[in-house]
Amino acid sequence: MYQFNYKRASSVADASKAVVSASDGVFLAGGMTLLPTLKQRLAKPSDVVDLQELNDLKGVKEEGGSVIIGAMTRHGDVAKNDIVKKRIPALAGLAAHIGDAQVRNRGTIGGSVANNDPAADYPSACLALGATIVTSKREIKADDFFSGMFTTALEPGEMVTAVKFPVPQKAAYEKFPNPASRYAMVGVFVAQSGGATRVAVTGAGQDGVFRHKGLEEALGKSLTKDAAMKVAVSADGLNSDIHASAEYRAHLIKVMAGRAAEKAAKG
Repeated sequence: MYQFNYKRASSVADASKAVVSASDGVFLAGGMTLLPTLKQRLAKPSDVVDLQELNDLKGVKEEGGSVIIGAMTRHGDVAKNDIVKKRIPALAGLAAHIGDAQVRNRGTIGGSVANNDPAADYPSACLALGATIVTSKREIKADDFFSGMFTTALEPGEMVTAVKFPVPQKAAYEKFPNPASRYAMVGVFVAQSGGATRVAVTGAGQDGVFRHKGLEEALGKSLTKDAAMKVAVSADGLNSDIHASAEYRAHLIKVMAGRAAEKAAKG
């Protein structure tokens, strides 16, 4: 681990100012990605700004037909929250199966969304549910927020403060996890609301999370496993590694979409 300056922020403004004024500052939320990269000497920030004391960014509330989750809310708290379980049970189920117990008790939704790991679960929920990412400067639609592997629309010093999830009529998430890390080798979130069907895929794409138009069209007509399995899913642009080939991931996308569709249809 390289030497760096450490600061514990007292407010959102304080955190943003500290990162902007540093030569290479980073935010520390749950640290599920940052700390391992620091230990492996893969990252060398000049300053690390800890967000742990920003209690205003913790918690869940329902407002205007949306479930709003503070950026510093931990995965385990999302999974157990009564509002989330009642209004968007698919999101509670997603959070309940992120990593292991240690990760769920430290990792935060804001950190996951801001990091945009290509195998993270939350980005698929954001895209499929048509969420809005609230930051220290503005509000960004999920379709405009995720722009590539580990890349988002966030500007220097801008931090995620909350995520607004519209309550869907039907939704479900299914993933094929890596047996060791529990990260999604392929995860598919299916949501229907207002006559529209959205399908988001994580863990498979070389550019990170993405929507699949073919599956959206098919499942919009018939929310069934059979409909999903009939869709042609190309292996082009999909990850191929020691865990699974691009062709296998293409097949898994259909399988996970079919399972999610069946679960969503049952309510």
